[in-house]
Amino acid sequence: MFFSIFSAALILSGVASSSPLGKLRERATSISPVISTNFPDPAIFEDSDGTWYALATNNHPGPNVQVAKAPAPSGPWTVLSNDLLPKPGKWSTGANVWAPDLRKIGSQYVLYYSATSTSPTHKHCMGAATSATVLGPYRAIDTPIACPLDIGGAIDPAGFTDVDGTNYVVYKVDGNSVGHGGVCGNTVKPIVPTPIMLQELAANGVTPVGSPVEVLDRSDADGPLIEAPQIILVKGIYFLFFSSNCYSTPQYDVSYATATSIKGPYKKSSKPLMVTNDPFALKAPGGAQADCAGENLVFHANCDAGRCMYERSITISGTNVSIS
Repeated sequence: MFFSIFSAALILSGVASSSPLGKLRERATSISPVISTNFPDPAIFEDSDGTWYALATNNHPGPNVQVAKAPAPSGPWTVLSNDLLPKPGKWSTGANVWAPDLRKIGSQYVLYYSATSTSPTHKHCMGAATSATVLGPYRAIDTPIACPLDIGGAIDPAGFTDVDGTNYVVYKVDGNSVGHGGVCGNTVKPIVPTPIMLQELAANGVTPVGSPVEVLDRSDADGPLIEAPQIILVKGIYFLFFSSNCYSTPQYDVSYATATSIKGPYKKSSKPLMVTNDPFALKAPGGAQADCAGENLVFHANCDAGRCMYERSITISGTNVSIS
């Protein structure tokens, strides 16, 4: 998802203590980032040797895909100099590589990402790249997995392998990029949908099978959009994590929805898992991703460097998620 340090700082600075958000801040728990540099849209992955890796949106000047490693989700994290994707797919300009995700499928590692397309609209498409080693470099597939340019493009991919071995990737249709104005481009009517789509993939994890299926969309309570989806499966329940509202406002959050089938229907939780100053003293937490076991969550929030990565433990009970 798009990130602007300066617009976020202007909108989020100076929340008055007399406001509802200010009162929440007084009760919120202070936590420190596990990566204190600009590391937006983090994804987390555990390799077969027990090493953990985190990936993040590009940070220019710097690599297209940032990567860090640690012995555990809580750290200590070391940001590496590697660029996992030095050459994005031919379908892209190579610019604005956002929200990467990493999976191991069979003997190869698969990197999902979005980037600016070569089309005149310069909207994002979503594609994949593969490598025989976790730190790459990854070789991009020439054809994108999803490229719905007429409805805004595709961003924020995250892979998932179901218990029957079927591979999927979930992503956001970036409808607010073709909205009619307002907050995040989509609060002036008519409001444009920003659906979360589920695309089945072949055994190689990169070839689409059939057409994508819509599994969730924004409602009035979500503000202009929903984005940053990720699916995990815990004890027969599919958890779809996502963010809603605009990244540059205090309403940006981490939320989730649940279903008993991969294709839904998904039911949104009654309240966000995290929002500004609840339960942590953070501004605009979002872009969250859980580990496969549903025990740890990484996410970003505003910090002096831009968007730092944070990590907390989560507990899943039935269809409920709590964070501590």
